[in-house]
Amino acid sequence: MEKLRIVFMGTPEFAVGILDTIIKNNYDVVGIITAADKPAGRGQKIKYSAVKEYALENKLTLLQPTNLKDEGFLQELKSLNANLQIVVAFRMLPEVVWKMPKLGTFNLHASLLPNYRGAAPINWAIINGDTKTGVTTFFIDNQIDTGVLILSSETEIAPDENAGQLHDRLMILGGETVIETLKLIEKETVTTTTQKDKPEIKQLTS
Repeated sequence: MEKLRIVFMGTPEFAVGILDTIIKNNYDVVGIITAADKPAGRGQKIKYSAVKEYALENKLTLLQPTNLKDEGFLQELKSLNANLQIVVAFRMLPEVVWKMPKLGTFNLHASLLPNYRGAAPINWAIINGDTKTGVTTFFIDNQIDTGVLILSSETEIAPDENAGQLHDRLMILGGETVIETLKLIEKETVTTTTQKDKPEIKQLTS
């Protein structure tokens, strides 16, 4: 069984919940990639991402590239010697990044793929009045949320549930699903399923 050396990529609070679960399950997270700092609010003060705040509190190695194809960043990423990358609510990765680790790069998405690929899957499930949703782990490819599926976990949506409540529940479910995915990868027992070409639910485009 190969020991995992993980690079985690994410930005918002949802990603922090997943990262915290990985750390608390004693996995070796050798680096964190998150968004560059941005000025926010009326005073245009520099605001750190939620993932950066967590990384600093827990003294984790942190990289904040503005360009994911930058040679300097790619060298830093390679030097972390990770064999697996996990992406949660980050941005589209260039092939040179997602192909780097030996065991691949997987993403946790807050829907039952292929439904609600792309941005704001939790909000779309609420807007469309869905009665169930869930989370999916899949290996990244060169399109958005189209890679081969690893695991999915389903949950009912209560009639009076709002996006914030569903977000928090899916964050917990997502953490559990990521740990299950890591166990499969560790044991080299992953089986994947190709996504259907078309989602069952048509997502509106803004």
